[in-house]
Amino acid sequence: MKKKKKKKILRITGVVFLALVGILLAIPFLLEGKIGILIKNKVNQNINATLDFNEADLSLLGSFPNAKVLLKGTTLVNKAPFEGDTLFSSEKVALTMGIGELFKSAEDPIAIKSLVIDGAKLHIKIDEQENTNYDIAKEDDKATTSLQSGGNDFSFDLESYEITNSKVVYDDRSTDMRLVVSEIRHTGKGDLSLATSELQTKTDALLSLEMDSISYLDKNKVALDALIGIDLNENRYSFLKNEALVNQLPLVFDGFVKVNDDNQEIDISFKTPSSDFKIFLAVIPSAYSKSIGNVETSGNFEVNGRFEGILDEEHIPRFNIKVNSENASFKYPNLPKSVRNVNIDAEVVNASGLADDTFVRVKKLTFQIDDDRFAAQADITDLLGNTKVKAALDGKINLANISKAYPVPAGYDLSGLLTADVSTAFDMASIENQRYENTKTTGTLNLQGFQYNSPELKNPVVIDEAALKFNPTTVTLNNFSGKTGQTDFRANGTITNLLGYLFNKEDIQGNFRLISDTFALNDFMVGEAPEEGKEDAGNPSAEKIKIPSFLNCTIDATANNVIYDNLNLTGVSGRLLVKEETATIQGLTSSLFGGKLNLNGKVSTKSEVPVFDMALGVDGFQISESFAAMDMLKVLAPIAKVLEGKLNSTIKLSGNLKNDMTPDLATLSGNLLAELLSTEFTAERTPLLSTLDSKLDFLNLQELDLNGLKTALSFENGTVAVKPFDIKYKDFVINVAGGHTFDQKLQYNVTIDVPAKYLGSEVNILLAQIDDTSLENLTIPVTANIGGSYTNPNVTTDLTTGVKKLTSQLVEIQKEKLKNQGKNAAKDLIGGLFKKDSTAGDSSAAEKSDVKAVLGGLLGNKKKDTTTNDSTGVVKDTVTTGDVAKKAAKNILGGLLGSKKKKDSVN
Repeated sequence: MKKKKKKKILRITGVVFLALVGILLAIPFLLEGKIGILIKNKVNQNINATLDFNEADLSLLGSFPNAKVLLKGTTLVNKAPFEGDTLFSSEKVALTMGIGELFKSAEDPIAIKSLVIDGAKLHIKIDEQENTNYDIAKEDDKATTSLQSGGNDFSFDLESYEITNSKVVYDDRSTDMRLVVSEIRHTGKGDLSLATSELQTKTDALLSLEMDSISYLDKNKVALDALIGIDLNENRYSFLKNEALVNQLPLVFDGFVKVNDDNQEIDISFKTPSSDFKIFLAVIPSAYSKSIGNVETSGNFEVNGRFEGILDEEHIPRFNIKVNSENASFKYPNLPKSVRNVNIDAEVVNASGLADDTFVRVKKLTFQIDDDRFAAQADITDLLGNTKVKAALDGKINLANISKAYPVPAGYDLSGLLTADVSTAFDMASIENQRYENTKTTGTLNLQGFQYNSPELKNPVVIDEAALKFNPTTVTLNNFSGKTGQTDFRANGTITNLLGYLFNKEDIQGNFRLISDTFALNDFMVGEAPEEGKEDAGNPSAEKIKIPSFLNCTIDATANNVIYDNLNLTGVSGRLLVKEETATIQGLTSSLFGGKLNLNGKVSTKSEVPVFDMALGVDGFQISESFAAMDMLKVLAPIAKVLEGKLNSTIKLSGNLKNDMTPDLATLSGNLLAELLSTEFTAERTPLLSTLDSKLDFLNLQELDLNGLKTALSFENGTVAVKPFDIKYKDFVINVAGGHTFDQKLQYNVTIDVPAKYLGSEVNILLAQIDDTSLENLTIPVTANIGGSYTNPNVTTDLTTGVKKLTSQLVEIQKEKLKNQGKNAAKDLIGGLFKKDSTAGDSSAAEKSDVKAVLGGLLGNKKKDTTTNDSTGVVKDTVTTGDVAKKAAKNILGGLLGSKKKKDSVN
């Protein structure tokens, strides 16, 4: 019986176990949809935003006896006034709760035991009107009643929580402050369900801080190990054992924060755990301070402070933060020099609890390298209101010693002697309202023998001397001279708003005079690298050149020699206006290619692709030299490179610029008007002219008269259209019209009314036989069509057809002339036969012989005249002189004798 009873118990136990397992497996499938809807509803009904997630997974087995809910792709999106902005997003949010929480009604709160957030981003925004995107709680009566009665939708009885791989962005546009905490890893353990407990936390992150576009921290490492005592009855949170690390600067702190209904009570003090001066170097980012483990130091460095008081809408805690160092020094082991007599006495204080009363006082800041000593002091009051600044700088330092005493980044080779004695006093309201007359900056700053090298510069910059004098409203640049690469420069001028540029984001305004013997623009061809995937197709390795956006100045410049790409300009002078990333050139004149250049226009790098718009005046350029050197002229008139002579021209053009600031020829548009002076050329230099010369035998291109030739063309989208123009050749003109493409595809028409006398010996023989002065100006039209390319042209003409027509025309004229000659001869003959001579009765034998000869010639001569093609020698037409004479005599005789027979025509 006992064995049967045991078996029965085991069987029942197994069935129950299997049932429980089955239930645990089935519950997620039954409740997964419900828990997702439940969470969304509970959150969304109490916030002015929208919570959503892509997927909600429920698991029981892995976390039994708890339930685990995994939310994937969670987002919290704002409504107006930040509608569409994502306040919070996370790749994963894992919640752990008791299984019983799954079966609660929609009205009952859900108790959360643990929380894990991974891949989250919290983006807090405050706009210019001080609206906040995190103020999303609904302020209705129902929500207030629920909160006061403890009927919250969620209660956090946390035992642990974890935040990994996350980021917090605080963007306050009303104060122009941006705080970014990235790569956050934060964990906390403790039983927060108890009235009093302790929470052990550990935090690692990178901290960046920017205010007024000035970066104070850039991914500085911070760490915090804190044991926090929590008293939920008193709402008091105490710092029991806490250590923080900012960069490598350690701090320990204690105190408490008590949360009341109307304010927060704060009493926190902190200090450095030791006074070793090495911790001062730890404040400096490691990228600049390098390894400080073996640095030799002496003297002290201490930071301590305390926050005490009330935080509410009107007050902040009173505080006093002090930084102190006396007669300290440090020396890096691999550098020859040390920094000595480091003295720091500074404090940040608020003694009233009113934010406007905060001030910074730097009573002393000095250091010394060898015999060079530098000192500064400053008072900054009304820090959070109309900030007022008084500061002074005094000292002399050999810049070469800096890299010998401190690990300056590689490539930055400094040298020169800097001497400064400057004091300033101003308030931010005057600067913001451009009332610079209320500021007082006086003193001098002088730099001699300065040399600066950086990977961002193509060549080292050497400044022989820079002398600045500070006046209450302006900065006068008395002298500025130096060189870089091939370029030398000397400048002077004034800056009218240096403080506005430094503190108020204003453009630098000023007027300068620049003088140079040689100014090579290529020395400055270094800018920002192109974005990935957006490299210049014409020059993938090129860097973009950007006109500085902060410049608003006028520069009057003269230079003996300016080198731009492969061009050498001499005697350059002009004015340059720089504003809003646009350089406007006014009245620039220069000698170039043996002539004069006048240039007006502008270049802008404001858009993604730089653009230009120029008007050029050319006076007396050497044609072959200029067209061979300038790619732009090559594509506009490729044939011009074979010309020898002078060119006058006006050119208007616009288009895009490549990264190296040379024109993108495919985008050029504009027009050109040119006049040629004293011009010669050699046809053998170009296939086009050689081919044209061979097709038109009557032309000798060397005898073309191009002097004074004027032509106009326009260009756009890679195509050049030439306005028809005439070229003089001996006693006739040649008309040219058409155009070509930038890749030298030709489409031209050449039309010539050629005088007949230029069309060969045969034509000239016919003209001589006709002997008619009215034919001296006889011409025929000849057309040459030019296609193909500039290097492989295709020239066709209708010259042969024209000559054939002319020959036929001359033959007809000759026939008509012979016909008339026949009539006259017959008339004279008949008149002679019937004439009675009053002095002689019979004709002499000689007279009879002459008549016979004439009649024989008219009626019996069989000799043929032939007309041949002027170029081939082939007989084109024949006429029998005897036949003509016979028929002419017959017609004449018939006319004289009254014959009514129709006259024959002369063929």
